[in-house]
Amino acid sequence: MAETLRFLFIGDIIGEPGMALFQKWALKLKEKYKADAIIVNGENAAKNGMGITPKIIETLRESGADVITTGNHAFDSKNVY
Repeated sequence: MAETLRFLFIGDIIGEPGMALFQKWALKLKEKYKADAIIVNGENAAKNGMGITPKIIETLRESGADVITTGNHAFDSKNVY
């Protein structure tokens, strides 16, 4: 029988409130649902809710994100280039 992989998908993290919630709950939810990996959309995680920075990427990874997806707002923060 094939092994089943479980993924925890988290939609847009928006600004500081979203970052705070992710940092508090991501690993707890991963454990609760026995997820193998966390996939999160981080394109709106900057303070103003638009963009992502290298520091935010680092914080998301340290807080449990295995994969960080983005979209058109990812480049609203010029220091992500």
